[in-house]
Amino acid sequence: MDLRSSINGIFDTLLEKEPLFKNKEALRHSYTPAELPHRESEIKQLAFILAPSLKDETPSNILIYGKSGTGKTIVSRFICKELKKTGAKLGVPVSTVYLNCEVTDTKYRVLANLAKQFGENIPFTGWPTDKVYNAFRDALDKERQCVIILLDEIDKLVRNNGDDIIYLLTRINSDLKKARISLIGISNDLTFTEYLDARVKSSLGDEEIVFTPYNARQLEDILRQRAEIAFKEGVHGEFVIPLCAALAAREHGDARKALDLLRVSGEVAERQSAEVITETHVRKANDKIESDNVIEAVRTLPTQSKLLLYSVILLDERGGRTTTGEVYDVYKRLCKYLSLDTLTQRRVSDLISELDMLGILNSRVVSKGRYGRTKEIKLEIPPVGIKSLLDDELRTRNLGKFKIPQRRLL
Repeated sequence: MDLRSSINGIFDTLLEKEPLFKNKEALRHSYTPAELPHRESEIKQLAFILAPSLKDETPSNILIYGKSGTGKTIVSRFICKELKKTGAKLGVPVSTVYLNCEVTDTKYRVLANLAKQFGENIPFTGWPTDKVYNAFRDALDKERQCVIILLDEIDKLVRNNGDDIIYLLTRINSDLKKARISLIGISNDLTFTEYLDARVKSSLGDEEIVFTPYNARQLEDILRQRAEIAFKEGVHGEFVIPLCAALAAREHGDARKALDLLRVSGEVAERQSAEVITETHVRKANDKIESDNVIEAVRTLPTQSKLLLYSVILLDERGGRTTTGEVYDVYKRLCKYLSLDTLTQRRVSDLISELDMLGILNSRVVSKGRYGRTKEIKLEIPPVGIKSLLDDELRTRNLGKFKIPQRRLL
């Protein structure tokens, strides 16, 4: 059988398989269900703070904190949707705008995106920032309305570009005659307000809400709700959802991780043409997600950190324990071989600590008796796949006569 005949109609074959999902989107982070279990208190808090907008008053600004996957974004978007719905029913003009500050990450982009929401055609770049601000302000003030602006991952915007844009937005109401705005800042980092000017911090943080992590039982409730929408009846085993919840609860109660795990478990089962999702599929899905996360983390490392990690992998392949001195020797030789600048041993030690914090390496200080103390380094991730990635990224496939220095004997 030739290649052409073996792949002819491949999609027809795949589509003939009986799917386990009836609505896979219900297991995506972007999906907003009709109810949000175990966030009733936070929903009521937000509703109470934003309710004045329905009485033609300006609501307080809000800062929402919590670890990733605790429901901050989904709850905020849910309550804004309900606010707009109630405003329409009462004939009160309420608008909401959502911006992800990891993507919309500069003062210019924030203002340009806001202006576009109200009908202004702003170029991607080229205008002075004050002109973009004026265009946004004028477009906003064309009619009487209350606008709720959600700034998701606001800490990324402040860390990278300072708090000028936050200052402008918290002061804009004094420039408006008809409209008024309220800000909701969402952050994973409880310490990011340390980067804010005192005046900005005071006006932005009128109200603060902290979202605590979900426990395993709460995650199980969330998954059962979503699974009912996502899967056909009877396609997952009894212990699949509790296992997904338990694994995600171990990762700081992350609902996103739990949803991803359940979705990928279904995908793994489908690829194996299984009729029921089992615990084995969950564990395979967990390994896949963790592997994907590690690869993405390595892919985004700076070049010097990649080179350092490559040095550790080469030493790990040789076997035995690895010290910082040995890593530095290999790292220096690789830098010379690839014509790259060499960092000092002190800076390399800092990079090792950073890789340790990411969970890629494990380093611990050990005593060598009269030879003093040193750090022993152990690779915490499987080198398979990571080395291939680094080979491609660093173009080290043809190392030629490059040799690892001999292990020192103490």
